[in-house]
Amino acid sequence: METIQIILLAIVQGLSELLPISSSGHLVLTPLVLGYELQSLAFDVALHLGTLAAVMAYFYREILTMLSAFGDSLIQRRLTSPEAGLAWMILLATLPVVILGLPFKAVLEWLRNDPGLITLVIAGNIIGYGLLLGIADRLGRRVRDEFSLGWRQALIIGTCQALAIIPGTSRSGITMTAALFLGLTRKAAARFSFLLSIPAILMAGGLEGLELVQSPDPVDWQPFWLGGIIAFAVAYLTIHFFLRFIERIGMLPFVLYRLVVGGLILFLLV
Repeated sequence: METIQIILLAIVQGLSELLPISSSGHLVLTPLVLGYELQSLAFDVALHLGTLAAVMAYFYREILTMLSAFGDSLIQRRLTSPEAGLAWMILLATLPVVILGLPFKAVLEWLRNDPGLITLVIAGNIIGYGLLLGIADRLGRRVRDEFSLGWRQALIIGTCQALAIIPGTSRSGITMTAALFLGLTRKAAARFSFLLSIPAILMAGGLEGLELVQSPDPVDWQPFWLGGIIAFAVAYLTIHFFLRFIERIGMLPFVLYRLVVGGLILFLLV
């Protein structure tokens, strides 16, 4: 891979993974638009691990508090604090990814072998789920925080997260959409979405990393490290400014962006 391609893809990933605009879709579209060969899924996972590190660095206090509270709840066999409840809801919301991840990954691999079809799927998902995000932002009551989620709501959000394996959906976008429909504030929806990304990306990165280590073919690790570091830096800044301004600006700019991008893709296909 060329260095400029690595840098561009890392910047795209750092922005699009956490904004509700679809990182997987942009990671497929960027090389297609710029004329590069489509990068491997392993490189995509390396970029996702960079954004994962940014989430963990940004929320490290909350993560440590939740882990401690989770341990206390296991020892005492009851929820000892709101943080313990949130940790359990994140764990529960991760189950649909565990169950549906491999089947959806097979679909993704199949789609990546057909550039025309995957581009059409991306366009449809970008537009469709973008409109759904706008409806959720408009109709959602926005009165609850992430600590108020129950097990049913957690499973709903987690099931939506599993759908995001298909490019164009947006993991952050669809989980925020579900959270907004369930009455969470914009900031609470974003925070839960970011925290929920941690186990999902860890599992995907672990599986892909294991395959690389076991591969008999030589692996050039330099693009992975460079892309991951750049994605980390961009993602950290993205989290900071997104949480700072989301209550003020709402989801409309991202909805409009998705409609424009999806429309352009369909126009170019035609």
